Amino acid sequence: MGIEDEIRRYWDADAATYDDSAQHRPTDPQVQAAWAATLARLLPPAPAAVLDCGAGTGFLSLIAARLGHRVTALDCSEKMLERLRRAASAEGFAVTVVVGPADDPPTGFDAVMERHLLWTLPDPASALAAWRAAAPSGRLVVVESLWGAAGPAERARSGGQRALARLRRAAPHHHADYPAELRAALPLGRGTPPTDLCRLAEGAGWGDPGVERLRAVERAERRALPLPERAVGVTPRFVVTAR
Repeated sequence: MGIEDEIRRYWDADAATYDDSAQHRPTDPQVQAAWAATLARLLPPAPAAVLDCGAGTGFLSLIAARLGHRVTALDCSEKMLERLRRAASAEGFAVTVVVGPADDPPTGFDAVMERHLLWTLPDPASALAAWRAAAPSGRLVVVESLWGAAGPAERARSGGQRALARLRRAAPHHHADYPAELRAALPLGRGTPPTDLCRLAEGAGWGDPGVERLRAVERAERRALPLPERAVGVTPRFVVTAR
């Protein structure tokens, strides 16, 4: 079995419970509003043709559709996309769904976006180059978080979050741990530092990449937490944008 097949099998298995995690699909109205305002600012004016790579169950796709964009959702996991189809249909949106690898997208877009995808790609540089070809005069919006290879402060915060989750016996965010051998084979499997993502984007032909901390989203997420989780805080979120 190839690495792409292993990745697809993991996310197919994760689809059934993926949206149960508030980190994946927040239900707090203030958190939802913060994400919507952020995406409205980062994407071109609606209606634009937007490609959501690694769309999963459709978190970004549905926000973009609500903003009036024409959305195409690309993912290797058909089971993830089936949940997206149902969610879009329930809201009356016509999101185009494409099952396929991230480095072989359809073309003709004004913007390409992703959330928490690059770390799980065997070749993120190739994917970024393919997205550049998919939106030759468009915009790149890469939504990521500081984790894994982050500094001591973030490692301490992450440890506190895990300890509180164990005390509360909280349900895990995924159906199973990501296989260690598979993670080790991925170029960004240990984390997604913003400087590395900017370097990869520039090398793939995207112009003038920059980083922005998503503080409004973080504030909303933190307010939605109970104590003592609120005191520990949330994982820092950031976006890499380029043209």
